[in-house]
Amino acid sequence: MSVLDRIGQKLLFTFDPETAHGLSIAALRCGLPGGARTVRDTRLKVRLCGLDFPNPLGMAAGYDKNAEVPDALLGLGFGFAEVGTVTPLPQAGNPKPRIFRLTSDEAVINRLGFNNEGHAAAEKRLVARIGRGGIVGVNIGANKDSTDRVGDYESGVSRFAAYASYLAVNISSPNTPGLRTMQAREQLGELLSRVMAARTAASAQPPIFLKIAPDLAEAELEDIAAEVIEKQIDGIIVSNTTVSRPVLRGDDAARETGGLSGKPLFERSTIVLARMRKLLGPEMAIIGVGGVNSMETALEKIRAGADLVQLYTGMIYGGPALPGRIVAGMARFAATEKLRSMRELRDSHLDRWTSKPLS
Repeated sequence: MSVLDRIGQKLLFTFDPETAHGLSIAALRCGLPGGARTVRDTRLKVRLCGLDFPNPLGMAAGYDKNAEVPDALLGLGFGFAEVGTVTPLPQAGNPKPRIFRLTSDEAVINRLGFNNEGHAAAEKRLVARIGRGGIVGVNIGANKDSTDRVGDYESGVSRFAAYASYLAVNISSPNTPGLRTMQAREQLGELLSRVMAARTAASAQPPIFLKIAPDLAEAELEDIAAEVIEKQIDGIIVSNTTVSRPVLRGDDAARETGGLSGKPLFERSTIVLARMRKLLGPEMAIIGVGGVNSMETALEKIRAGADLVQLYTGMIYGGPALPGRIVAGMARFAATEKLRSMRELRDSHLDRWTSKPLS
């Protein structure tokens, strides 16, 4: 991390996490801070689901909830950005405080609860960026008090199909009561059937990804894989935050409820990623997320079976130049190893990761 990044991080860390997040969004809206020089290397290009990604690193959902700064994120060096989670109606989310830094663990616990401005606000901003290029996915969710949560996802597909490079169906946040039960096979089957029907009826047909939790047993992963294959979903995102608490360094905040993200999530999320690659086969598109904070962790996700990787918490601790550093490191690695593409690296550690226990 550069001296300027360290100064900026120290300043932001004087604020509570949610205020700091808002300030970082405001800075990006104003064109600050500048990221590292964007690396363009043909060996980093990934063609997936009909989309051409300039590099395999993306910004995960949760940072730009309301589609305010996707182009600024792409300018930091990300190959793609995922906005949201967006719900049909605006909602305030859970009571504050609801974000907690675990600085010694390079982790965060959040219990935000899909706070966002709703479909209309996000749609207005996405309409305004039509023609700008760049891959921007839209992560869709359900309102907490909805009486028809599947209908909320159908609404998200219908609303954003024309503006999204891809859609991510988020049923794995731990902070909306009952949401994760939609990962159970019967409920999941109905959800995916209706989501795919909504896409067929929409004015455009972007790829559909399903975002799953890391806190799943082997049988649950098998059920999800079976439904994803049967319903012909384009890909999956592994994984969301975890409600488990691996060994942490003892910050008081570690006792807070909510989803844990960052460095401690890497192991569990990568094990689940590898298992899903085994279950889904070599052709299914998979985005790996959870604990990515360096070139090494990004490459290891690919070795474990990911086509693309995402980060969010890593940038809180690594600064806005982190994506540029990771992508530049990937380019150097590809040159040193004489790789023609990142695809040559994929699955090279698959057996190693699938041999690790889930618990």
